Amino acid sequence: MTFDNVDLMTAIVTPFDDLAERIDFKRLEDLINHLISTGSKGFVVGGTTGETPTLTHDEKIELFTRSAQIINERVPLIVGTGSNNTRDTAEFTKEVGTIKGIDAALVVVPYYNKPNQKGMIAHFKAVAKQSALPIIIYNIPGRTGVTMAVETVVTLSHVDKIIGVKQCTDIDDLGQLVKLTADDFLIYSGEDNLALATKEIGGAGVISVASHVYGDEMSKMYAAVDRGDWQAAAKIQQDLTPKMKALFMYPSPAPVKAALNHLGYQVGGSRLPILALNETEQTKLFKILEI
Repeated sequence: MTFDNVDLMTAIVTPFDDLAERIDFKRLEDLINHLISTGSKGFVVGGTTGETPTLTHDEKIELFTRSAQIINERVPLIVGTGSNNTRDTAEFTKEVGTIKGIDAALVVVPYYNKPNQKGMIAHFKAVAKQSALPIIIYNIPGRTGVTMAVETVVTLSHVDKIIGVKQCTDIDDLGQLVKLTADDFLIYSGEDNLALATKEIGGAGVISVASHVYGDEMSKMYAAVDRGDWQAAAKIQQDLTPKMKALFMYPSPAPVKAALNHLGYQVGGSRLPILALNETEQTKLFKILEI
């Protein structure tokens, strides 16, 4: 499946049972169907918002397999396979490539190790060499402790199998990537507040958390861009930005899970070390979200 016109993707939460002990696949199916109906054109499963660090190998394999079955090729599916161990990442990405219905792997910059730019290039080349899946590289300095330079992303954009980037930095970097990479290289922002700006400067769109709650509004925003109604698009982004930021006012994904549960889309709690929001925190969050 191609990523043509796939501008709004959701980095989907992993629904657990109420004690967060097991993945709840009925809840996952309900959530995926809801998100598709509210405008999600693709999914990242098992990413940061999906609480990947708390999932076992077998849980990830089952989560990816069941997600592919539920989505059933209606929209593209990207799954998170990255870690800070190059060999393990390459082997896991290769294993995941045998699951039917997965369209790409999201591979994060190695965290904790703090590699330099040459190390990052070597890491991604090693993973891509063994992968049957296209790879989207994931640059999220706030969680990895290092920033992948624009020049490094540009270099990697010429590597076979590397088809795009999820970029969690600023609009200046996104603009340079749009300018310096090929037209078919996918440039997604991982920052909801840059959703509109990313598309306006020629990027593919956003891999979003806020779309769990505001998918309809974000879809309308991108539709306004497509028809050239910049004023309408800007108004939606302006209205949503404080709410988007509020979804990260406590450790993610606890706020978005609290919001979904409050709205009737049961996804359970989070696994430690992420705590569910208490009543005071929920009240504060829901007031900002206006839900």
